[in-house]
Amino acid sequence: MPQVVAQIESGPKVQQTVAFLTVELIQSIPWGHHNVLMAKVKDPTTRQWYMQATVENGWSRNILVMQIESAAYNRLGQATTNFAKRLPAPDSDLAQQSLKDPYIFDFLTMESDFHERELETGLIVHLEKFLMELGRGFAFVGRQYHLDIGEKDFYIDLLFYHLILRRYVVIELKRGDFKPEYAGKMNFYCSVVDDKLRHETDNPTIGLILCQKPNRIIAEYTLRGVDKPIGVSGYELTRALPESLQSSLPSIEQIEQELERDES
Repeated sequence: MPQVVAQIESGPKVQQTVAFLTVELIQSIPWGHHNVLMAKVKDPTTRQWYMQATVENGWSRNILVMQIESAAYNRLGQATTNFAKRLPAPDSDLAQQSLKDPYIFDFLTMESDFHERELETGLIVHLEKFLMELGRGFAFVGRQYHLDIGEKDFYIDLLFYHLILRRYVVIELKRGDFKPEYAGKMNFYCSVVDDKLRHETDNPTIGLILCQKPNRIIAEYTLRGVDKPIGVSGYELTRALPESLQSSLPSIEQIEQELERDES
């Protein structure tokens, strides 16, 4: 495959060069996307990842900006998992890189005292955006997916199939902190899906527990003794604002003063 050294930006102090980018990759990105990448992504390796992701996912320029501003590259592969011990290489690495931490659901409008079912409903209502945040390869299978086991009914919050990993992905949504007992229930769900739904050509099911506060140390200890491959990640309902923008926004007191001034 032909390669090229691409000069992508220059300045009085620094000249940054991305080496060995394929001609095909460079030419497959519209110039408007290149402008965004040069302005917002300074690290060459990170920039190349966004270029590749743009091609693979067909991102528009606006979506590319959103992915950069949400630091998609930095969140990739950061979930706490037991994949290295429960999955063979290179499957463990591929599965690890398919998960993020944290996930950002800033497309939802919810009060701070929301219920887990409200979160689940909101994600399904905005399924396209949810799938985009999950990343490439996720296909939606069902919500509150019914399992009839031992004459008892069980319901998986969200069930997906990953088209690249060729395995089912069970997702459970939790408010607040991660609790060790969550892993036991997820282990049970993964076992049932492997037994009831998994085809002989499918890879083992993985579980993803999404919590608001996934204590990494507690999660690591918990997952050591779990048989099934499970990951624990956090989620955020609002995206953190850059400090420069935060300092430029008016405080509540300032807004109230302006409103009182207008009324007078």
